[in-house]
Amino acid sequence: MGSLFRSEEMTLCQLFLQSEAAYACVSELGELGLVQFRDLNPDVNAFQRKFVNEVRRCDEMERKLRYLEKEIRRDGIPMLEIPGECPEAPQPREMIDLEATFEKLENELREVNQNAEALKRNFLELTELKHILRKTQVFFDEMADPSREEEQVTLLGEEGLMAGGQALKLGFVAGVILRERIPAFERMLWRACRGNVFLRQAEIDTPLEDPSSSDQVFKSVFIIFFQGDQLKTRVKKICEGFRATLYPCPEAPADRREMAMGVMTRIEDLNTVLGQTQDHRHRVLVAAAKNIKNWFVKVRKIKAIYHTLNLFNLDVTQKCLIAECWVPALDLETIQLALRRGTERSGSSVPPILNRMETIEDPPTYNRTNKFTSAFQNLIYAYGVATYREVNPAPYTIITFPFLFAVMFGDLGHGALMAAFGFWMCYKEKPLQAKKIDSEIWTIFFGGRYIILLMGLFSMYTGLIYNDIFSKSLNIFGSSWRNNYNESDLLTNKLLQLNPDSKDYLQIPYPFGIDPVWQLAEANKIIFMNAYKMKISIIIGVFHMLFGVCLSLWNHIYFKRRISIYVEFIPQIMFLVLLFFYMVMLMFIKWVKYGPDADFLGSSDPEVIKTSAYCAPSILITFINMMLFKTDPNTRPECDDTMYPGQIGLQKFFVIVALMCVPVMLFGKPYFIMKEQKQRARQGHQTIEGTAENGAAGGAAAVAPAHHHDEDITEVFIHQAIHTIEYVLGSISHTASYLRLWALSLAHAQLAEVAWNMLLRKGLMSRDFEGGIFLYVVFAGWAAISVSILVLMEGLSAFLHTLRLHWVEFQSKFYAGEGYLFQPFSFEVILDSAGQGEE
Repeated sequence: MGSLFRSEEMTLCQLFLQSEAAYACVSELGELGLVQFRDLNPDVNAFQRKFVNEVRRCDEMERKLRYLEKEIRRDGIPMLEIPGECPEAPQPREMIDLEATFEKLENELREVNQNAEALKRNFLELTELKHILRKTQVFFDEMADPSREEEQVTLLGEEGLMAGGQALKLGFVAGVILRERIPAFERMLWRACRGNVFLRQAEIDTPLEDPSSSDQVFKSVFIIFFQGDQLKTRVKKICEGFRATLYPCPEAPADRREMAMGVMTRIEDLNTVLGQTQDHRHRVLVAAAKNIKNWFVKVRKIKAIYHTLNLFNLDVTQKCLIAECWVPALDLETIQLALRRGTERSGSSVPPILNRMETIEDPPTYNRTNKFTSAFQNLIYAYGVATYREVNPAPYTIITFPFLFAVMFGDLGHGALMAAFGFWMCYKEKPLQAKKIDSEIWTIFFGGRYIILLMGLFSMYTGLIYNDIFSKSLNIFGSSWRNNYNESDLLTNKLLQLNPDSKDYLQIPYPFGIDPVWQLAEANKIIFMNAYKMKISIIIGVFHMLFGVCLSLWNHIYFKRRISIYVEFIPQIMFLVLLFFYMVMLMFIKWVKYGPDADFLGSSDPEVIKTSAYCAPSILITFINMMLFKTDPNTRPECDDTMYPGQIGLQKFFVIVALMCVPVMLFGKPYFIMKEQKQRARQGHQTIEGTAENGAAGGAAAVAPAHHHDEDITEVFIHQAIHTIEYVLGSISHTASYLRLWALSLAHAQLAEVAWNMLLRKGLMSRDFEGGIFLYVVFAGWAAISVSILVLMEGLSAFLHTLRLHWVEFQSKFYAGEGYLFQPFSFEVILDSAGQGEE
């Protein structure tokens, strides 16, 4: 758990591997996933590296596998998932066998596909010819009809029907064209031939399969009658332009019948051959589908290994590979064992050498996470990766994030819906992961399933505190108020108030949360709840910011930044405590000191009057007067000016000390840096603040150094001025920013109440049989609004506001976020990213 509170200690190592054992050792490290290699050849082109040919071979194998996968998916054949653990990376000599297997499969499949396409094209031509022979018979019968003679006269002229005492015969062409091209085809024929052609067309009822794309297309049969060779040439050119397919069609009916019989025979033979071809293709694809997932894993692992080996350097003897890598210090023994296993697998007799190196480079940041903490850690990384070894906010965010969300979302009913959804995703975790649902929104929800579960549970808790369930209250312990209203008052008066100073209140607080009777006080319920939630928001916010400033002390101590403790942490904590924490203490003093009015207590004692609600001051006015060194001029004569003795003097002292902290924050650090630089100039490299260490024994990089050997003092002043102004003004704005807890809680409660009063309440008030149907419809609408608006949209809004409170108000007090992420060479990560890319 140490790395949960602070990132892992990292060390830079140099690795020497014998060339024969390098592949197996890198394979073992990839399975382990704990080593991040550095590129030792940054100036070498990717095409000039040692193992570029092996990478190209892997790319070619991947291309063949993608082709096989595309064909398998096109046929709808299920690909078997990998049972159990993923296969290990194959040995280099196995690459030849894999290449031969893929080459054979690809060639066989391409040959089958080419044969199938040729057969389908032949089948299409025969099918089209069959339809032409059938349809043209109808056309010829119509042309032989005496009633069609007028059309022939129009086409040829009266004198053209008889030439030399013999009847002339019309020439014709027949073919097939796409149905959607018929209108344009007909217009073009008419215009180009000036109306001297006669076109007949008929639709083919069944769609035909395109052999190239396997799409279903609709076509039509046409026959064009014309006179003369000139028109024949023109008609054929137009057919070619519209990509119409022309077929020979005999003039004699007997010839057409004979051709039709031959076509039918050939179609039957082709159907048989096509079936056999498809069966063979299916068998090839089914056999490939059983192993294609395994093949993908093997090829990707081989490719990843050679990519990594390209980062290595060759020594002068060309027999040893040298690598540099970042590794977690705690895992050095595990890495050594993995290297030994790789050496044994390769049969090498030379053991690998792993040496620690000294460096001034900043190491990467590595926090170990599990499936529960990873979602919260990702929230932190979304703001910025932690600087090496600085405090990690994630463990505290696990509690504070769902709690602050729940303060804004507090509703027992809505929280239960959210918690149920989160629990379902956690309970069905493995089946849902196995489904690999291809939806970005679902991936976000599923990745944050534990966050959703905790937000729902915390919202149920705050819902019990607010005593709010779908805008209604639960009367668990009985009210602490007496009901002095009769039934007619309750039914006829919409606005009823509860006065805590009246004898209606029993002066015994409700045991847990808000008294349910406040649901009836429509006149002053919002006033009461606003005052309560507003003060709670400020209290939570001040404690949250104080905790953030205290975490900065942990950073200063760890990095041995002694001066920063005196000139940054102490002035910051004093400024926050003396002003804003004091304001919180005034709230508690007011709650404890002031009680019911003297009239209620039946006393005229001045001391009793001074501690009654009648004399209770406004915290806001008190705080403003404190900053202005004033007293409240509107204080009543019978009341005290202060809440406790010596308040005015103490408040002036607090403000003066808080203001004195500002120049300390502004000039303290630059002053000590100037002093340090002067001492270094006189005495050498002695420093006042010392060098920040990474806390690791044995050679990790020095991190966040506190020395300022070459810093320009002007830049230091500017940097410190920006941080001081940001902190001082931010303390005010950040405190006010926590009021969003109250604002969103109020908005959520009011929206829930509106949904209840406008919908479900009217449905519940309906009577008789029709009322039941009306309630059914109204409940469906209320449920839809509750889930879509009050849970999803309000939940998203509260989530984003909670995220802002953590990123800006909390983490800005201690979190630099200037590191870079540890990205180890891991087969698991590589395969996951490849799988997501395919989806």
